[in-house]
Amino acid sequence: MREGFAELGSVRIWYRDSGGAGVPVVFLHAATGSSRAWEQQEGPFVAASFRVIEYDRRGFGRTVGSQAASPGATAATGADDLQALIEHLRIERFHLVGTAAGAYVAIDYALSFPERLRSLVIANSIGGLQDEDYLELGRRMRPASFASMPPDFRELGPSYRASNPDGTKRWLELERTSRAEGSGDHATTPAPTQPMKNRVTFASLETIKTPTLLLTGDADLYAPPPILRLFAARIKGAESVIVPEAGHSAYWEQPDAFNRAVLEFIRKH
Repeated sequence: MREGFAELGSVRIWYRDSGGAGVPVVFLHAATGSSRAWEQQEGPFVAASFRVIEYDRRGFGRTVGSQAASPGATAATGADDLQALIEHLRIERFHLVGTAAGAYVAIDYALSFPERLRSLVIANSIGGLQDEDYLELGRRMRPASFASMPPDFRELGPSYRASNPDGTKRWLELERTSRAEGSGDHATTPAPTQPMKNRVTFASLETIKTPTLLLTGDADLYAPPPILRLFAARIKGAESVIVPEAGHSAYWEQPDAFNRAVLEFIRKH
């Protein structure tokens, strides 16, 4: 496993790359994590002969970068950061897996650079859509006080918190250390929100031609199964998986089910 910084203009992206001749799979972490969160995916995907690439998105972990390269410059988007990393690593086409806020970037990338993708996995995500009726649905589901609740309550399902205290403790450790290092109290400082290249709406989802897997947990407080079905109705040919007894972090709570579903899907593409 090779790891280090990619010097990409206004940002130094920290990444891990298993290398090898396998088809690349890029993982995009949530806003409550960093590349370290994929520790339960790395081994199984490498064992399945894929080349695994994980990186700290701008504002998280060890990645260091400003929002704009110079005064008056356009703020960097997550999709552009990913494209710069892909070019740096000389990758032509790859599978893209994004969870939660990482899937915002994955969707934006799929809209911006579709020719580079073999497949797209959108896991446990509300997607960053801007349709007003969809935003209103979110407000009904999650009251204003929801954001102030403990992160493990919001993002880990009750079955997992009840049955796996050690796993919950480890998830919280990774969450507390996920903010960009060198930016003060990175355990509590919110990461900056990067802009999107596209205004993502249900109409724009209908333009996605990339083979897509939609995945969520049956106890996800952000993206419960009815949200997944809204996405499935717009992305032509999308496959759907609902992981039992999982909240907003299915990759962590039910890694065997998550890995199996994603591997079965990407092997077909």
